[in-house]
Amino acid sequence: MADTQPILKIRDLDISFKTDGGNVKAVRGVDLDLHKGETIAIVGESGSGKSVTTKAVMGILAGNGTINNGTIEYTYADMSPERITEVQEKYDGVIPEGYLKPEEIKTVDIVQSAPKFIQSQIRGRRIAMVFQDPMTSLDPTMTIGKQVMEAMRFHYNTPKQEAWKKAVRLLELVGITDAEKRMKNYPHQLSGGMRQRVVIAIALSCDPEVLICDEPTTALDVTIQAKILELIKEIQKKKDLSVIYITHDLGVVAKVADYVNVMYAGRIIETGTVNEIFYDPRHPYTWGLLASMPDVDSSDDELYTIPGTPPNMLHEPVGDAFAPRNRFALQIDEKVAPPMFELTPTHKVASWLAAPNAPKVEMPEDLKKRINRMKKEADLNV
Repeated sequence: MADTQPILKIRDLDISFKTDGGNVKAVRGVDLDLHKGETIAIVGESGSGKSVTTKAVMGILAGNGTINNGTIEYTYADMSPERITEVQEKYDGVIPEGYLKPEEIKTVDIVQSAPKFIQSQIRGRRIAMVFQDPMTSLDPTMTIGKQVMEAMRFHYNTPKQEAWKKAVRLLELVGITDAEKRMKNYPHQLSGGMRQRVVIAIALSCDPEVLICDEPTTALDVTIQAKILELIKEIQKKKDLSVIYITHDLGVVAKVADYVNVMYAGRIIETGTVNEIFYDPRHPYTWGLLASMPDVDSSDDELYTIPGTPPNMLHEPVGDAFAPRNRFALQIDEKVAPPMFELTPTHKVASWLAAPNAPKVEMPEDLKKRINRMKKEADLNV
């Protein structure tokens, strides 16, 4: 990872939810860094804590959710309107390195910030989110134009005519043809792919520095998925955005991420560069995720599935939460949760198999073959 100050720094984040059955421990001691212009992915099965972590960043946890511990530090540029105009005119909205004065760089802890501050200064303005289902993100009673303009009008009091012009430009940026005409349409008049493009345009309307994409292509067909992922990559380059992808689809991760965080039962259990996670995975859960990816070259008739089910987080697991599903589990896994072992400066894994005195366990042979095929394909595409 870069030596520079992260734009977003999460430390020891712990979140639980009150339910009729008791307290559910959704996130347990998560650490995460996001740097300027970087793309990180958070992967794992449903219920692993991926979305809850990013909703805490956005300040939109459900009413029964509580952050018990931890910090979410966000570092951003706090400039006067005149300086913002100067940057936008001179550098097309991307602030060059060294441009800011020291007093214009602010760091806030989102956990300790007042909801009003998060709403007015952070959410939508500096950190924006693209949700999984565009129909739940869009208001069916409002025109597309009004919805794209809304955040600009709220955060910056942008004059209506100026906001309209910028909204049209944003719709064109995300690949919507006849943007002027579409401004007057309602969500139900657009296809699923176009609706998702509108949601991205809304997220970009206030020129955020961080874009969180929560399963942004799940509801779309494969062709549209590829186009949306390519679109987000293009916009990221143009705007120098930092992007967080939340997904269970490792195929998506391979296409977009610089760094990958594998999450299980509320903890990050492996983290590394995209090459380290795909070509040298060390956690048996990561092995399972990679093995369960569809593979046309596999001789197996059935898709691999990880045995068992994730733990019930009403009762926090003792030891390693993955142990009951792990055929490589050691005796210590039943008693003590593994710490993060550092394999390289960028690659860490929470597994007792990585301990210096642990027995040597190789990944399954089928997965080895698959990884070798993936390496060859990657070399051919270079």
